[in-house]
Amino acid sequence: MELPEDLPTGLTMELHPQVRRVLAPNPSPFTYTGTQTYIVGHGDVALIDPGPKDKRHIDAILAGTEGETIRYIICTHTHRDHSPAAAPLKDATGAEITGCAFLAIEDGGPRADAAFDKSYAPDRVLEDGDILSGDGWTLETVATPGHTSNHLCFALHEAEAIFTGDHIMGWSTTVIAPPDGDMKAYMESLTKLLEREETLYYPAHGEPIQKARRYTRGLMGHRKQREGQILRAIDEGLTAIPDMVQKMYKGIDPRLHGAAGRSVLAHLIDLRDRGMVKEKDETWSKTAA
Repeated sequence: MELPEDLPTGLTMELHPQVRRVLAPNPSPFTYTGTQTYIVGHGDVALIDPGPKDKRHIDAILAGTEGETIRYIICTHTHRDHSPAAAPLKDATGAEITGCAFLAIEDGGPRADAAFDKSYAPDRVLEDGDILSGDGWTLETVATPGHTSNHLCFALHEAEAIFTGDHIMGWSTTVIAPPDGDMKAYMESLTKLLEREETLYYPAHGEPIQKARRYTRGLMGHRKQREGQILRAIDEGLTAIPDMVQKMYKGIDPRLHGAAGRSVLAHLIDLRDRGMVKEKDETWSKTAA
């Protein structure tokens, strides 16, 4: 993966009159250029996705909000590149930690994203439709399970925009890794965003997404194509996940094959729950028509 040569790590960049962004210094094959913390409002502000527990990033956020009051520290979910900076930022500012519920699953399987943050301790958990507001800004909670079961997005009414966390990213498709990642829930959450009015997405990784509905439809189409590939692979006699991965993910780094297998498993679980495939002894077959 090639990254831009000059990453604006640690800089506070204005994207909208009510939205600023600070990029964390954690670029990787799984985070792209890094995790983006968003500052909503001016004077009386909220942070969305405080990011990793990295002193450089925490200091950059505090410098970018110097003279302002951080009222809320909001987490979309509890992967370790998103929520660990919440506690030290609360210690520094007295802000309320809110957003998603606590979730930390023991998962020793091959991941293509960060593990869970066991230190996350919200002062308040938000539910679908809950509102946070400040001077000139209003954030509406939009529950979007799928990437994780506790994932939330946040709609900024004044910008007709949604902060999408890892539910929709600006550089890659989202990882859906069982046991907590759920393909059915993910697709339903995509449909939920598609039915809303917002036209702009601010993802935690990658650049803002300007044509939000078109992009979302493309993601849904990609997942449907992947589902079709899996069913065709079974028709061709590929009944084990590693064999499906070898066929479907030609050209990717072999070190990512295990994580790709988790994505295939997420699709197979969804297909099984819809009565289209069945599993026996770690092999998969179609159900009788």
